[in-house]
Amino acid sequence: MKLSRSQKVLLEKATSHYEQHLPLAEEYLTRRGISLAVAQAIRLGVVVDPLAGQEQFINRLAIPYLTPTGVVDIRFRSMGPEEPKYMGMPGTSTRLYNVNALHMAGNFIAVCEGEIDAITLSYSCGIPAVGVPGANAWKPHYGRLLADFETIYVFADGDQPGSDFAKSLSKEFNSVIIMQMPEGEDVNSMFLRNGSSYFTEKIAA
Repeated sequence: MKLSRSQKVLLEKATSHYEQHLPLAEEYLTRRGISLAVAQAIRLGVVVDPLAGQEQFINRLAIPYLTPTGVVDIRFRSMGPEEPKYMGMPGTSTRLYNVNALHMAGNFIAVCEGEIDAITLSYSCGIPAVGVPGANAWKPHYGRLLADFETIYVFADGDQPGSDFAKSLSKEFNSVIIMQMPEGEDVNSMFLRNGSSYFTEKIAA
């Protein structure tokens, strides 16, 4: 969905506003293995003083969707037990997260579920990755963005939706290699337990 100029201005304003409070998320991000320097580079933030109409996102981590043309969306993640875990901007459609990785990748790209996992692979493991905001959020036109890669590594969450998601992509592309996480695990949890070598060795194999 093409954004209007006013929408782009609002998204940039919100991103700039919330990233000022990023240090408040340092403890949460450290627990997830994400350094403050990385978080600053990808412009994460915290909603402390919400902009008008965004009051429902207070105290959440703001995750902007950055592209070469600017911010195209923001998702908001709880940093505690609050539900729902993720919330999105009203009236926006889901997008791939971290599409800038498509421009930095070589002959392969990784696909995973969620922004945190994409950040983990891309910035902690050196594996260019895009994130789908949920196993059921894949859209057919995403395929055009990945069509030219020789290999697509799908890092699937260790549950049935994750497995089903990976299998559906393997039917759409001939170049898919499925990296199934153990039961109950995801990319971030396996990184925290085993480090980046757990993933880089799989890619190199």
